[in-house]
Amino acid sequence: MFLGLSANHLLACVGEADPLEGDGGTAEQEVVTRNAFTKTALVESAFATDTLATEALTGNPLTSDGLASSSDVMSALRDPLAREFLTYVAGCALPEGQSVQVSLDGETYTFGGSIGLALEWGREHGKCNAHCQGWVSACMLARINHLGESVPISMRGKHKALDSDQAEREAFPNREAAYFGDLFAPEQRRFACKSPGSTLIGRVCGGTGVDTQGCIVDVLGDCDDICGAPTSDGSFPNCVGGGHTTPTTVTVFRE
Repeated sequence: MFLGLSANHLLACVGEADPLEGDGGTAEQEVVTRNAFTKTALVESAFATDTLATEALTGNPLTSDGLASSSDVMSALRDPLAREFLTYVAGCALPEGQSVQVSLDGETYTFGGSIGLALEWGREHGKCNAHCQGWVSACMLARINHLGESVPISMRGKHKALDSDQAEREAFPNREAAYFGDLFAPEQRRFACKSPGSTLIGRVCGGTGVDTQGCIVDVLGDCDDICGAPTSDGSFPNCVGGGHTTPTTVTVFRE
């Protein structure tokens, strides 16, 4: 089932739990979303600059009540860039059909789920631990667009929510890059590696994709050199950056 949502074009399977915490079967579906996360919201929002707000965000449930319970989070959300940041947090973490709402200064804002990479965070008493932060961060990094424009992408990785079928793989055969890091750390860690021979990372970095100097993410080289061997869907697992091997990596494919 192919669903058109109000944002850009991303194919992924939605609604499965973290593969380490199987919740039982959930129907798979292809989802269309928008991928135009701006680099300004990435690095300048209140959630990127206010450690207390970020710690409160990840330390409380990603629910309407959880957000409302923190004065630090609610104060941060007065910043439009923080609301853009939370849009992509919720879209990556929560499944389609689940959303959170906040009311600020007489306005109500809704942040809808899409991919479902951190179902546990959206539950009562949920929190976003390091594993959760890794998946949500990788997804958000994969959805950056240098120009803030929409580009169709397929995201794949070792998570049930990122399973792809043959039709998706045929529609999106061109591997762009793998993304990983931690956007919730006191100092954000933003990493990527290029698919060998590909210049498609220009979507994220700007320019031609050949020279990635000055990119909003730290492009560490070719994925063949810093990650494990590609899995059956073509995604790169276990990439190394900042002195650590990261299992929570998202590989982007293009049309």
